[in-house]
Amino acid sequence: MRSLNLKEALVYHVQAIKAGMRLTTITTNQLIHIYSKHNLLRESRKLFDEMPERNVFSWNTIISACIKSHDLTQARSLFDSSPHKDLVTYNSMLCGYINADGYEADALKLFIEMQSADEHIRMDEFTVTSTLNLCVKLLNVGFGRQLHAFMVKTSNDASGFAVSSLIDMYSKCGCYEEACRVFEGCSEEVNLISKNAMVAACCREGEMEMALKTFWRQPELNDAVSWNTLISGYVQNGDAEEGLKLFVRMGENGVRWNEHTFASALSACCGLRNVKCAKEIHSWVLKNGLISNPFVSSGIVDVHCKCENMNYAESMLLLKGVRNSFSISSMIVGYSLQGNMEEARRHFDSLTEKNVVVWTALFSGYVKVQNCEALFDLLSEFVTKEGVVTDALILVIVLGACALQAALHPGKEIHAYILRMGVQMDKKLISTLVDMYSKCGNMTYAEIIFQNFIERDLVLYNVMIACYAHHGHEEKAILLFEEMLEKGIKPDAVTFVAILSAFRHCGSVEMGEKYFNSMTADYKISPETDHYACMIDLYGRANQLEKAIEFMKNIPTEEDAVILGSFLNACRLNRNAELAGEAEEKLLRLEGNNKARYVQLANVYAAEGNWSEMGRIRKQMRGMKGNRFAGCSWVYVEHGIHIFTVGDVSHPKTNAIYSVLAIFTGELYEIAGAFY
Repeated sequence: MRSLNLKEALVYHVQAIKAGMRLTTITTNQLIHIYSKHNLLRESRKLFDEMPERNVFSWNTIISACIKSHDLTQARSLFDSSPHKDLVTYNSMLCGYINADGYEADALKLFIEMQSADEHIRMDEFTVTSTLNLCVKLLNVGFGRQLHAFMVKTSNDASGFAVSSLIDMYSKCGCYEEACRVFEGCSEEVNLISKNAMVAACCREGEMEMALKTFWRQPELNDAVSWNTLISGYVQNGDAEEGLKLFVRMGENGVRWNEHTFASALSACCGLRNVKCAKEIHSWVLKNGLISNPFVSSGIVDVHCKCENMNYAESMLLLKGVRNSFSISSMIVGYSLQGNMEEARRHFDSLTEKNVVVWTALFSGYVKVQNCEALFDLLSEFVTKEGVVTDALILVIVLGACALQAALHPGKEIHAYILRMGVQMDKKLISTLVDMYSKCGNMTYAEIIFQNFIERDLVLYNVMIACYAHHGHEEKAILLFEEMLEKGIKPDAVTFVAILSAFRHCGSVEMGEKYFNSMTADYKISPETDHYACMIDLYGRANQLEKAIEFMKNIPTEEDAVILGSFLNACRLNRNAELAGEAEEKLLRLEGNNKARYVQLANVYAAEGNWSEMGRIRKQMRGMKGNRFAGCSWVYVEHGIHIFTVGDVSHPKTNAIYSVLAIFTGELYEIAGAFY
């Protein structure tokens, strides 16, 4: 029977039934294969069940059909029932488990079972390279090394596919040097597959010089995948300009751009906030006939949204095929950046079916504009419509809102929900919980969660060190920092902001200077604005303003508003209006429209009792356009957030609130009168 398409197969099958012709095993196998390719599992299974005789190919075909339809339970049942199993049968079932989420234990068990199977079931290159993907999923480099040894022993480590799989496994498991050794150890004749894998590994590690060197090794081999990998690597590592240069060079070298190329180029435009460049790429998309590709058209919408060019993005949505969940998510993000949550919500409501990406975009938008009340309402809406919050990212966003509002009660409710629903507690979720409890003032819960989580990473340590610093436990912060070093975790810039904050709160100048100097001397981390600000604030709190002045003279970068703001605060603490006056001109030149800076200056003069200067600053404030933001407070009562501004009378229970306030005020006067 010659190769048939689906229509021809159906016609042939119908004619055979009408003629009463008995199909041979080979013909039936072919029909099952064709039906399964077009997701006709029911028809495939019916044919299989009606077969009077089956061979190993019959069983392999129906098992593969079930795997393709994501019915692994049925596939395993057929696998166990099969009297004929060969290596293809085992490999099919193994790949089915590896490619599906939640079946890692089944994959390992089947792999072990293969080793004790009949002699004719000998694991081949496909078996071990597929299992290397399992090592990546489990991030188990130890198992990966064992497989590597087995591949060497059985001579399955020489092909380009095997080498690329090993490079990929070591790279994704965080063993970049071992990935390099695998690449260097292969034959002198580099093949395209292993070369592309090595370029990807270099990009993943941020070793872009090595990536470029590998890319230009035997350049005649380079294909679209090679170019796309390198372009994407530069963009993801923060060098968008170089990524765009490579994009142009790729076209000049006669290599055809595809949807992946344009996606990386558009991402580069996002990083540069370059609308003009995005429009040029848009024109190339049109010339290459890829505008109908949802992957590309959504990218065009996304870049204009992130550049806050919403009119252009809106016009793109009018094109046929552009409106989808990804482009709508971009619109929500774009309007959120502008603080226009009404438009963001309008686009959200325009979708009849919403996936988790769209929901997450709106949750993030409400956090961005700090509208936590709307966010909690959205969470209730999500639970009502979707049933269960299974996506950890949404829970991370909601917990972030609780931290922002210092809303401990709803934070506890979310934590209880996570435990009750059995949501997987990954590192990001754990870090967010610790951060939430810390910022809500419950350090005990933060410590318990931290201590009970064994696989602590740098982010979790940073959050806990910041927690101790914020609550004035500098000794615990130092001990945790030392514990982190003992476990081989290298600190980053965020770690030192947290540890310097601890010394800032307790006023330990000597320790602050020690760790600040250690940052550059021992860890090669260049100080940033926040580190300089911490040190200036530390000197100010310790009444060592002279040291702050000397320190500022040695800052290699130009003084910015954050550094000058910290210095002003140091002047206020030390009641030194003269030095504050010197900093005033620089600060107002940088942030002359920021009324908070005028308030800060006024407070400095007030602290010294210099009322004339304070009056001058206040007068300048009154002459500025716009109104100062009113002081705002909130409280979480009876499952809702109640917000109050200065002189607020908008609350529905205003009369009762002011009546209670009057009672409290009267009692305070009585208490105060008792002392005089």
